[in-house]
Amino acid sequence: MADQFYMTQEGYEAAKKQLEYLQTVKRAEIVERIAEARSHGDLSENAEYDAARNEQAANEGEIAELDYRVKNAVIIEDSGDNSLVHIGSTVTVHDFDLEEDVAYTIMGTTEVDPMNNVISNESPVGAALLRHKKGDTVTVKAPNGEYQLKILKID
Repeated sequence: MADQFYMTQEGYEAAKKQLEYLQTVKRAEIVERIAEARSHGDLSENAEYDAARNEQAANEGEIAELDYRVKNAVIIEDSGDNSLVHIGSTVTVHDFDLEEDVAYTIMGTTEVDPMNNVISNESPVGAALLRHKKGDTVTVKAPNGEYQLKILKID
């Protein structure tokens, strides 16, 4: 795992809220299901008990990962500086291969949403765009080859 996780204030608050939910509400629900399954007798052939214990293990793993991310969060302040692409920027680019303009929002790894063009600063496109300015043409080194994007606008 990384030592630092870049998050917006909103993303940080959402992560803390999710962590609290997992630690309190979901953990209690799982403990209740385990107790219910135990009351049914023989645990060696109790699928309900096994499923609840597996869910408990998955929940505890998610809690540990989310806790680590929250503890190692670096909150991104909106500097208002749009001269260079940075985490939190929305960048409109021209894709020369596809002959189309696309807008990407660059965020930390914890806040990505590829369906809405919110990409990670560690993704090939995000990494290529960081620290460049409007008018620059960048080369994206993707797994299936290289391609170029021209930065049209930074918000």
